[in-house]
Amino acid sequence: MPVVRKQAGRPARRQEPLRGPTLAASLAQAYGGRRGEPEETPLDGATVAMELLSPQGRIDPYPLYAKAHQLGPISSIGGGWFIAPGYAVVNQVLRSLEFGVTGAEISKERRDEHAALTLLAPSILETNPPEHTRMRSLIGSVFTQRRIATLEPTIAAAVDSLLDKLAESGSDGTPVDFMADFAFQLPVTVICEMLGVPRSDRHRFRALAAGLTTALEFMPDPSGLEPADAAARELAQYFTALTAERRAARRDDLVSALVAARDTEDGRLSEAELLANLALLLVAGFETTTDLLGNGLGVLFSRPETVQWLRSGRGDVAAFIEEVLRCESPVQLTSRVALTDGLELAGVPIPRGSRIILMLGAANRDPERFQDPDRFDPARTTMKPLSFGVGAHVCLGNGLARLEAAVAFPRLLSRFPGLAPAASPTRRDRLVLRGYETFPVRVASTSRK
Repeated sequence: MPVVRKQAGRPARRQEPLRGPTLAASLAQAYGGRRGEPEETPLDGATVAMELLSPQGRIDPYPLYAKAHQLGPISSIGGGWFIAPGYAVVNQVLRSLEFGVTGAEISKERRDEHAALTLLAPSILETNPPEHTRMRSLIGSVFTQRRIATLEPTIAAAVDSLLDKLAESGSDGTPVDFMADFAFQLPVTVICEMLGVPRSDRHRFRALAAGLTTALEFMPDPSGLEPADAAARELAQYFTALTAERRAARRDDLVSALVAARDTEDGRLSEAELLANLALLLVAGFETTTDLLGNGLGVLFSRPETVQWLRSGRGDVAAFIEEVLRCESPVQLTSRVALTDGLELAGVPIPRGSRIILMLGAANRDPERFQDPDRFDPARTTMKPLSFGVGAHVCLGNGLARLEAAVAFPRLLSRFPGLAPAASPTRRDRLVLRGYETFPVRVASTSRK
């Protein structure tokens, strides 16, 4: 188990910047001049991290995760950066207030260069306590487990409606895209109903989410933020207009509730925080769920015995979803910065200001935690994947994502006994967020219960 010890020290000094060029420069320095034949390249943290950023590493990171485990639960990659593939270390860091989110450490000058960083900076994703605690307590009151449970009939109706459309589009054997026509449509319908976003606007958000979430990736070139900046500007304009509408005429939706909280002028929410968190709730409200649904379908097509297990009624759909989250996490990486002096993880000293890449996808396949970790086994007795995080920054909508998947998969399998891939799916060229861009399927030969 990792040990975190705190010694007396001054408040952490802000570092600059924590994703992108600094990581690339650190890796280049650590890795410099060592490229050669694979057998000549030493196995170390810098090598693993550099290969993860390559096109092949983004497509299939799992062999590299296995290499990272060989190095230990946490390893230095130079330049004040560490990689942490160990489940116990990742779990510990996520729960510890002695580590903070790295976005909070980006300077105002750096943020002002990019609309995406400016938009997201005051959100619950990129802030530490006490700002994070204040906003989280306000927004979290809408995402209680009790309230989420009441959404099940609404989700079921949305699923059935989308399955009807899939059946109509694919009735003659024509392939349909599961990602565009179902995996995106279901969660965007649910979160937009909660927020109060008009149905006519929803078609815009998949492209905007794809753009904005590039800001979460580890990228070597700042020009990679251009799609994120464009999406951020459009989302900020959109929610500025929508909040103005709700100020003029309140409704029973989340946008109205947050506008009301902002307008009480009691300091609970600033205008920038309002816009940042509305954009975050929209994008996060469907992005990871879309990937969970797509990744889950990929698992089913590769494991016919699991399909039969679920269709027979013997299968536990909740256990299936947890194992999908463990084996194919929608979020593969996150990062934290050490906020105090004297920290240590698994015997490794972590100086203040160090940045740690928390390898969620690797932690979920840690052989120290999971027996035969690369085997998909929904009958595991010990699960608890770290895919949605833990601690103060645990994903606010993780219960909603799990519920949507739990409602969707049994209905999908029941409605389409002949469900089959129509062509090879294509994965998005991403490392942090893992999912499919397209997933062509055939749904012909239908039955309705």
